[in-house]
Amino acid sequence: MPEKVHYLTPDGKRKLESELEYLLTVRRAQVAERIRQAKEGGDIMENAGYDDAKNEQAFIEGRIMTLQTILRDAVVLTQPSESDTVQVGSHVTVCDDEGETSVYYIVGSTEADPVNGRISNESPVGRALLGRRVGDIVTVRTPGGNTRLTILSIG
Repeated sequence: MPEKVHYLTPDGKRKLESELEYLLTVRRAQVAERIRQAKEGGDIMENAGYDDAKNEQAFIEGRIMTLQTILRDAVVLTQPSESDTVQVGSHVTVCDDEGETSVYYIVGSTEADPVNGRISNESPVGRALLGRRVGDIVTVRTPGGNTRLTILSIG
């Protein structure tokens, strides 16, 4: 049983698969070659190039393991069925108390990009919106204080 479900859009899944393939087929070999060359340089105890390559190797192997876990446990989002409630995969238009509207795409935490309107289902705003309907008003605790959002549409 997965420790955590990772919600991914089809495009997000493709990007992670491409990154994993690149790390497995290109970056691993490049770092292995750097390590080999550093070993040929003599004493590895005081070889900064060797240390740097080994650190990079550890980072790459960690990222490979992370990507494999995410992809193994992924739930790929399809277009949400016509629903009158907010769910992961929904586009939600909201209006705050000042009359400013925002459109959020509710995605999994792996693909969250708040600057571009892609908010995580685990974020305070995402959690507050899930399961709500058009016309509902939600209060979200933010660093700037509580914010009230009115749901205008769900797509």
